[in-house]
Amino acid sequence: MTYLDWIVLILTLTGIIAYGLYKSRTTHNLAGYFLANRSMGWGLILLSIIGTQASSITFLSAPGQAYTDGMRFVQYYFGLPLAAVVVSIAFVPIFSKLKVYTAYQYLETRFDVKTRTLTSFLFLLQRGLSTGISVFAPSLILSSLLGWNIYWTNLFMGGLLIIYTMSGGAKAVAYTQQLQLIIIFIGIFLAAYLVVHMLPANVGFFDALHVSGKLGKLNVITTGIKNGKFNWSDQYNLLSGIIGGFFLALSYFGTDQSQVGRYLTGSSIKESRMGLLMNGIVKVPMQFLILLVGTLVFTFYQFNKAPIFFNDTQVSKLENSVYKDSFAIAQAQYLVITKEKTEAVAKFSQALNDKHTDGIDGGTIELRRLQQSSDSLRGKVKQWINASGGDGNDTNYIFLRFVVDYLPAGLVGLLIAIIFLASWGSIAAALNSLSSCTMVDFHRRFTKHSITPEREYQWSKWYTLAWGLFCIVVAMFTYNIGNSLIEAVNVLGSLFYGVILGVFLVAFFLKNIRSGLPVFLGALLAECLVLTVFIFAKLGYYKLGFLWLNPIGAFGVILFSLVFNLILKTQKSQTNLP
Repeated sequence: MTYLDWIVLILTLTGIIAYGLYKSRTTHNLAGYFLANRSMGWGLILLSIIGTQASSITFLSAPGQAYTDGMRFVQYYFGLPLAAVVVSIAFVPIFSKLKVYTAYQYLETRFDVKTRTLTSFLFLLQRGLSTGISVFAPSLILSSLLGWNIYWTNLFMGGLLIIYTMSGGAKAVAYTQQLQLIIIFIGIFLAAYLVVHMLPANVGFFDALHVSGKLGKLNVITTGIKNGKFNWSDQYNLLSGIIGGFFLALSYFGTDQSQVGRYLTGSSIKESRMGLLMNGIVKVPMQFLILLVGTLVFTFYQFNKAPIFFNDTQVSKLENSVYKDSFAIAQAQYLVITKEKTEAVAKFSQALNDKHTDGIDGGTIELRRLQQSSDSLRGKVKQWINASGGDGNDTNYIFLRFVVDYLPAGLVGLLIAIIFLASWGSIAAALNSLSSCTMVDFHRRFTKHSITPEREYQWSKWYTLAWGLFCIVVAMFTYNIGNSLIEAVNVLGSLFYGVILGVFLVAFFLKNIRSGLPVFLGALLAECLVLTVFIFAKLGYYKLGFLWLNPIGAFGVILFSLVFNLILKTQKSQTNLP
């Protein structure tokens, strides 16, 4: 990066932090620190919800996901608008009426303390692990740019995030995210514009879409049906997105404290509902645009030399491994294919401009052949890196590498700042929710001594510190995770979200279940079921996309709760017989 990039990066970050801390002045109690005294309007709630979802993983990994797998990942969000409606109708009024700090307080009122504690614990476990992965994302950027050791970078970035979050609480998170998102959207649109602007003079935006579309990257809608049968292992398709995505989004927005805490800050039920519903409308187009940037970067690399592998650190290791000779041969072959691809895509673009049908058809066949050849070589390189003990997944580096290599000075610093801002906003909200659940659902619930509001406020800050340290530890083990970061976070969430949602669905809709014991046992058994299904799928006994874990968990809790409730009722009636 140039000096100008560093100036832009530092000024943007310090300006945002100063603005957030200035706006974060609040009362020193739990309502002020966690809920901003329930004073937010729907606009701030909307921006806070979006900012909490849109971590650096979204802007770092999603374009790479589109580059490698196309835009079908957008189907993951198709169930979100419907989930936002359900949460607005069923969840928001209950949480707002009870004036809860966390969603799990309601479960003790409805059932008992052990059900509340179990559900809160499951949330803390999955959100703590997911946030650790999110901490790794900005560390990845710094280590790549500066050549720093990734572990020391995790400590440095995690420390900054802890200080940032402990200083302001929910109000700082909300106000900072407001300004962050404005800068983020400006940067993303600038990046998309510049990608198209840097294409050859005779290639426009729609030509770029034609190229990426012919090479299978505009696969926005996929049915998941293969050879006349539905492919249950397909991660992203219309059915899994609408059904599995609905249950995942319903749990995320209805029961995940990192999101519930955003709309509990609303000054009224109407404001909370408006923020949620607007998010349901905005999120899908927003994610579509971010993925579209990835497809445009893919098209750009059809006209320009793309690295055979986008992580330079792993390439350097490979060049000093037993595979160095094989890698040198693969690189030479890749350069030949790249030259052929550049010529082929130029002819294809000319055929598009001339509306020459035979040229378009022939060009499509040739481009697909060359793409398969380059993908095959990339696949070999990934295998060699994995065999050498490295990380053979470079999805998270694709967009970052493009930004650093090709964008003009100043804009590189801005886009790096955007990724940092997105990371800090979402991680701060997550740490705030982890601290609130620990304080309210465990410390306050089980402590035998009453403490002052000021003391509770101080304890909450210490819990923020503790969870920050936990997330740093998780980040240390994220380096060779093997997935794109955005997919890893969603897989991890799906292991727990369905079960947590199932507990709330029983609480809301199965009024005949009054005791907490059937739900507690049902949740434990359903979690065991989800983990078993996931492990057996990973071991290759069958194939199943991770989104289906969410309805399995939710319906598992409902079914097991009904069964245990019937068994306990039968035992009770038999005990009461004369």
